[in-house]
Amino acid sequence: MALLPVNDTDLPDDRLLTSALAALPHDAPIVVMIHGFRFDPQIPAHDPHGHILALRPGRTCWKAVSWPRHLGLGGTNGLAIAFGWPARGSIWAAHARAARAGARLARLIDMLETVAPGRPVQIIAHSLGAGVALTALPRLAPGRVGRILLLAAAAFMAEARRAMASPAGRATEVLNVTAPENTLFDLLLRAALPLRGPTLGRGLPDLPNWLDLPLADPTALATLARLGWRIRPPRAAICHWSGYLRPGIFALYRALLTAPRPTPLPLLRAHLAQAHIARARPRPLPFRLSAPN
Repeated sequence: MALLPVNDTDLPDDRLLTSALAALPHDAPIVVMIHGFRFDPQIPAHDPHGHILALRPGRTCWKAVSWPRHLGLGGTNGLAIAFGWPARGSIWAAHARAARAGARLARLIDMLETVAPGRPVQIIAHSLGAGVALTALPRLAPGRVGRILLLAAAAFMAEARRAMASPAGRATEVLNVTAPENTLFDLLLRAALPLRGPTLGRGLPDLPNWLDLPLADPTALATLARLGWRIRPPRAAICHWSGYLRPGIFALYRALLTAPRPTPLPLLRAHLAQAHIARARPRPLPFRLSAPN
């Protein structure tokens, strides 16, 4: 079994988890995939398990891109756990439910540690799913989660700092994927919850185990292309889903989640920093300056 659908209200038992992992190599990763706003596994028309979290999504929506298939988790490369939670209703209600779903996610990850001790667990989360992932961190022991990818995170800097200050947060690497096409949605979230402060669209540049990946930065894109990940420009100026719709993006996510050792954050940060230094370095003038007579 390469894909295990799970809902926060109905976690699997140890027997099912053991069965799902039985056919996989011991070092194969577990990747937990968390959807964002407007999905609800209890409503068939909005079920994420028939959409982005499915190996073969229905063709009724242009945003239905299979996360597990594009992450290369359709075989024995790892176990994809599709984590569903009720994210419909108002933004205020969904934001509150994300915190409750985070507690259930932490319980699931603890169960995975029980049946498969030491097996790497990674997380990829979009939109309000970022709040689910960040809420789970303080409830976990250090090392339970190796790496988290946040796509267009509908979360706030303050809550991210609290999560990263926890023992598990200090032991987890986070890559925060941002893009200007999500700016409108950041502004709407900030307007809906004004007391929460700035959103993660502005990044957290001062944490050693946190790396912001600005997909609009041509230097960052050129650096990623040089490293082997060519990501095309966005298809629209305003898009909350470009973090997983942009052609080429899943090759990067696949490497970061299923083979994290060759892509440590310090190395990625160094490559990006060197590219920015090279870009900022003054170029020689195309002519020679001479002193006036």
